[in-house]
Amino acid sequence: MRDRLGGTLALPGLGWLTLFFLVPLGFILIVSLGDHDRFGRVLLDSPSLVNYREALDPVFLRPAWNGLRYAAATTILCLLIGYPIAYWISRYGGTHKTLLLVLVMLPFWTSYLIRTYAWITILGDNGVVNSVLQAVGLTREPIILLNTDLAVVLGMTYGFVPFAILPLFVSIDRLDDSLVAAARDLYASGRAAFRHVTLPLTMPGVVAGTLICFTLALSAFVTPRLLGGGRVQVLPLMVYNNTVEINWPTGAVSGLTLLLLSVAAVWALNALLRKLPSV
Repeated sequence: MRDRLGGTLALPGLGWLTLFFLVPLGFILIVSLGDHDRFGRVLLDSPSLVNYREALDPVFLRPAWNGLRYAAATTILCLLIGYPIAYWISRYGGTHKTLLLVLVMLPFWTSYLIRTYAWITILGDNGVVNSVLQAVGLTREPIILLNTDLAVVLGMTYGFVPFAILPLFVSIDRLDDSLVAAARDLYASGRAAFRHVTLPLTMPGVVAGTLICFTLALSAFVTPRLLGGGRVQVLPLMVYNNTVEINWPTGAVSGLTLLLLSVAAVWALNALLRKLPSV
């Protein structure tokens, strides 16, 4: 009876996923097998895998590699920034934990697009960073910061670091303080207690934060588009460019390549993190 009830309750969710995920994905797969004419109309007279052969072309491989690099760098920075913040809120936030978490989520009250445009003001030739550097005499000419890999990684790190802080906070807040105290009673230093007790026991939060930030960064479109200035190419931008050019089959291949790359990267990353030693 309970199993039947559980299956019935799952039907709306399965129907939603089928209608709005599997069906569109099926259409994209069909379009990727076709061709297009000069008017942009999709031709399915002779389906083939020609478009998928182009996925091995450097035109595809370079944006895919760029996306992986940016996602990896962004994820590492998010963890390095997010873990100390989450640890401090959990251990020293006291009765203000909720308020501090609200402050972490506060940027989400503003449009992500507006926050990305703010980085253009910060990193521009006449922006805040260059103005400060020139004011203190460190540089005479503006440093090129926009339209670079650094700008893209900084923008994505700023946008996605809250997604690392929240799962890390939950994992750290659930940690039993008596376990750390026991390690200290056994003459473990603070660094040793963190390495052998705190970090292994909070690894679920690290895994969750890593997967969330990595997938978000890999599929990011707005930040590479605005802060990369068209010089930084990633797969989401290829999907956009092919769609604008009304090249639907190539755009479909780009989208499916991004999906498969995301699934493969997440699977490999999850397998790697799960194999890390617990002590």
